[in-house]
Amino acid sequence: MKKKEVAHIRKQFKLDHDLLSIYDILNVYIMKETDEIYHWERHPFELVDREKQELYMGNFKKLLTGELDHKLFELKFQDEAEEPTSVLLHQALVTGDPEEWQDLMLLLVQKMLADTKYEKDTVVTFVRGQYFQPTKSRNEEAEETGKDELFAHPFILCSVNSTEQQRKTLLFDYVEREFRYNVNVDPIIKLSTPEQGFFYPSVTDGYSDVNRVLYCTGKSNDPNPHFISEVLNAERSVTAMEERAIFEEIVKEVAGEQLDAATIAHVYEEIHEVIESNQDAEEPPRLDYTDVERVLTASGVDNVTTEIVERAFETIVDDKYYELKADSVIPKFTSKSIKINTKVATISISPQDLRYIKQVNYQGKRCIMIEVDEDAVIEGFTLATENLLESVERPDIS
Repeated sequence: MKKKEVAHIRKQFKLDHDLLSIYDILNVYIMKETDEIYHWERHPFELVDREKQELYMGNFKKLLTGELDHKLFELKFQDEAEEPTSVLLHQALVTGDPEEWQDLMLLLVQKMLADTKYEKDTVVTFVRGQYFQPTKSRNEEAEETGKDELFAHPFILCSVNSTEQQRKTLLFDYVEREFRYNVNVDPIIKLSTPEQGFFYPSVTDGYSDVNRVLYCTGKSNDPNPHFISEVLNAERSVTAMEERAIFEEIVKEVAGEQLDAATIAHVYEEIHEVIESNQDAEEPPRLDYTDVERVLTASGVDNVTTEIVERAFETIVDDKYYELKADSVIPKFTSKSIKINTKVATISISPQDLRYIKQVNYQGKRCIMIEVDEDAVIEGFTLATENLLESVERPDIS
């Protein structure tokens, strides 16, 4: 699944969108520390109050917001699961009977409750519907537009939201002209911060893929392994954070623990070029041991050989044929995504500017040196330039 496919789906979730139809909504209320459904109700979505529809749409869009492998994970269903969720979801997807869909979703909630105690009252929301995708791009000069040829994608979306108690407040009663203490015991459903959920089926090259599901988590790089394995019966995916850690360990195994900033910058630039040159590819670019060897060699790392990189892959991931997702192994290239933490200060810098920074030894002390084109200003004061580092080699910015 590509990020542009996720973006297209997310854009559909707004009221009165002519490329989206939501048929039914099912809300299930779970009391904390219990293993039973406290209450559920199903309604045709079009009969729900418009104010509620707006809140739900915001919830669905928030659930689908995030980067792939960070908050959104395309997962493949397990091949040998008992009572596989893939069969349940497919049956719910193709049925035209709202009551059968409802019963299947309630069975899925029972799987959520098995071996799990929720710390807070929780609401599980399901919707079924379909969105439409143009089969050709719009031609402004022609009489026809992309809307003349549409491909329908039936879907099921699930959002899991916790609740919180309302705060005690002091109110002024205009009628009685008095101040009143107000206590509202009804919990608030936190629709703006979904904890997790899923969108089924996933999409591959513009077509629905019933063999995969898009799992969504509220916290970046923090998927729920129990929900993935026991509820969805899907195979766990490596997060971007885990992928980056694997790449860092492989590089350390090959090049050693210490690298200068210029070398790290070259590594990031080489991988960024791979990503940029494969933007239109069917699959996101991946790096195998030969790619990592080329990247490290081009970045100036000494004594890099195929055998050394192969051995590093086998040592770190026990598989020399393992392929790393290029998008996951480097920080965001154009934003200040790198943090250099010291006791004195924290420096934020983008990977593309990392070559302008250097750690140097001056008068027996380690110092961070940053090359700048303009005067530095602190609280409105322009810093005076001190000629202290003439003997220190200037950073290579070529």
